[in-house]
Amino acid sequence: MTTELTELTAVRLLDGYRRGEFSPVEATRAALDRAEEIQPAVNAFVRLDAEGALARAAESAERWRRGEPAGLLDGVPVTVKDILLQRGAPTLRGSRTVAERGSWDEDAPSVARLREHGAVFLGKTTTPEFGWKGVTDSPLSGVTRNPHDPARTAGGSSGGSAAAVALGAGPLSLGTDGGGSVRIPASFCGIFGLKPTYGRVPLYPASAFGTLSHVGPMTRDAADAALLLDVIGVPDARDWSGLDRPPTSFTSGLAHGIRGLRIAYSPSLGGQVAVRPAVAAAVRRGVERLAALGAYVEETDPDFTDPVDAFHTLWFSGAARVTEKLTRQQRELLDPGLREISAAGARLSALDYLAAVDVRTELGRRMGLFHERYDLLVTPTLPITAFEAGVEVPKGSGYRRWTGWTPFTYPFNLTQQPAATVPVGSDGDGLPVGMQIVGARHRDDLVLRAAHALFEAGATSSGLTSSGLTPAGLTPADS
Repeated sequence: MTTELTELTAVRLLDGYRRGEFSPVEATRAALDRAEEIQPAVNAFVRLDAEGALARAAESAERWRRGEPAGLLDGVPVTVKDILLQRGAPTLRGSRTVAERGSWDEDAPSVARLREHGAVFLGKTTTPEFGWKGVTDSPLSGVTRNPHDPARTAGGSSGGSAAAVALGAGPLSLGTDGGGSVRIPASFCGIFGLKPTYGRVPLYPASAFGTLSHVGPMTRDAADAALLLDVIGVPDARDWSGLDRPPTSFTSGLAHGIRGLRIAYSPSLGGQVAVRPAVAAAVRRGVERLAALGAYVEETDPDFTDPVDAFHTLWFSGAARVTEKLTRQQRELLDPGLREISAAGARLSALDYLAAVDVRTELGRRMGLFHERYDLLVTPTLPITAFEAGVEVPKGSGYRRWTGWTPFTYPFNLTQQPAATVPVGSDGDGLPVGMQIVGARHRDDLVLRAAHALFEAGATSSGLTSSGLTPAGLTPADS
């Protein structure tokens, strides 16, 4: 039963609790056992809280016995990226400059909503320092590795969350995404990841990277993500930029399908991105499946050029801000790459920043007009599959920074649009390929509907099944 429980989605676990097939204690113990098994090989966790998790699970089991569940996720094991505050657990953000001592007596809004709905917190997942890059390694917690091949990266910055979900250490995780940090690791690890419309999930404390940063679900499938978004996508007074409560449940809209939706398919953003052939082929098959499900699909490109310089200005400025008050001794403890971009950000002027905002505004205008013609845009999530662990860019790629190999993700942080990655196959090495689905602002429902249609049609593929990769197939790797 332990193996079976770790493979179940949150929706299926809840159904099992309701029917009395198994209890939250059993599911939590199975998830904890799985987390401890995978930790030496993939390094997905900063810390696990077995005692606290089992205590919450026992309380949940009693509520289910009485027929009085506390909320939509009562008894479901969840994990939280170590960027988000969680009451009773230090949030060190992958940095040796953050002191572990302290009261840690406040939840981030999304974590608070999970607590209110009875979720069981297993532990905090790994992140690069302050979430600054698209892979997950840090001076504090070392290297997080890919569940399909521990010699390769899990991606980042929510790499620990992606690896945990992929290997069954809880079906739900909270990630953050400032330039692709939910979608990149979800794609590399073969799971579903959603960056909702900016403000849909309240964020507190505010990110130093400003309105680029989103909180999003990382799950096995779109149905779980919709359920999680129903829980966390409600207002919180601490986030002045948060959106109102959505008019309807995201879960309730999943069954509407995609027949008649107008979908634009851009395989390379107008030839701007060199996509690995195996990736391109898997994504094209996913697009063909969307057409078979009744969508009107047209191969066309959005009208914009790569906004990477503007993104760097905003991103590097955020890095400078997050490290601004560190002493010289503390700066020596930083990830060298973070130290480098922080120094670059400190040299930028207010005029540089405002010029980048102008680029962002124009990009948003163009995408707004684009979505008057198309309900959704589909692209590869990434042009490559997972590469060697412990490096920011693939060796020999010629890229200087992680943005060189993530050209499909960060533009939609600039525009604040909802964007998800769906696993659609694998390359010749058995590494997952993700397909990105982008919607107009506030149309998270359409993104989730399209993804759900693919899952329901069996058109998705993570490469991790009950007969696939297990902890026994993993060997611990040096971090």
